[in-house]
Amino acid sequence: MSTDEDEEDVKPEDAGEGPEPYPYGKYEGGRDDQLDRHGFGRAVLPNGDIYEGHYSHGKRHGRGLYVLKNGARYDGEWKKGLKYGTGMFIYPDGSKYVGEWKRDLKQGKGTYYYVNGDTYEGSWYKGFRHGYGTYIYKSLNVIHTGNWKDGRMEGPGIIDYGCYKYHGKFEKNLPKGPGCFVFDNNKFMQHGFYVNLRNPAFDYVGADKLALEDTNLESPEYRGNPRGIVPLWRARSVSLYNAELLPPEPLDLPIVDSQESLIDIIGYLQRFDQDGVGGKAEEEEQHLPSPVTEKGDATEEMPIPIN
Repeated sequence: MSTDEDEEDVKPEDAGEGPEPYPYGKYEGGRDDQLDRHGFGRAVLPNGDIYEGHYSHGKRHGRGLYVLKNGARYDGEWKKGLKYGTGMFIYPDGSKYVGEWKRDLKQGKGTYYYVNGDTYEGSWYKGFRHGYGTYIYKSLNVIHTGNWKDGRMEGPGIIDYGCYKYHGKFEKNLPKGPGCFVFDNNKFMQHGFYVNLRNPAFDYVGADKLALEDTNLESPEYRGNPRGIVPLWRARSVSLYNAELLPPEPLDLPIVDSQESLIDIIGYLQRFDQDGVGGKAEEEEQHLPSPVTEKGDATEEMPIPIN
């Protein structure tokens, strides 16, 4: 008999004394000939999480709703016990992701709605913004469309400020190298390049004071802007608009993903063992620090280019 979630058919009165009514979990629903959960059922996990949906031979498989005790919930498709397919995840802070999943991670096409009003719509890979996508900064009324890598702007991109646009390449969220600004509804162009310089403020203000609170800048999970770096625009010439002079446009390139491998399986089992029976709660995606302005840093607003 499967023990995918260590759930047993235990009545509350048989659960023993104490505040936890279901110390061994509880399940009500269909079974297969091996008495594994199969078909539609409802489970209360030992950690207090609740699942209601379809099973296949002991594992969540098909459509189902998983509600975590911290208030988060996932409503979508499952495959062999993992989020796989399309679904919606609502996080404890109120942010929301709607889109595709693969092996318990955001992967494919999807939209993330942040608590500050920002949105990202585009490609994801192994839980991060990756591929082609559009990020909207609601408070600034600025739109970035371009390519992403491991959660950051990386490669060709366009920033739309409303009255003018910047076309160029990005590196770790910041513009870098040759590019151009386009003004007056594609009438004029200013050509030049961005150089990323160290912010002088870091020479006399401790970097620890400028760093975001509770942010480990060495962590591979950190996807913010490089700290203490200022993008500086160097204008070179002005011309009438000519589309042939624009830098390469961002493209929606396909992401090639390998089939499930032994490494994927081992990694999942290790995470499952470390996080316990219910697994680790899906964490909120952090809103993206703006390449235009960022609070708490010495980075000033990206200047409007001048002739």
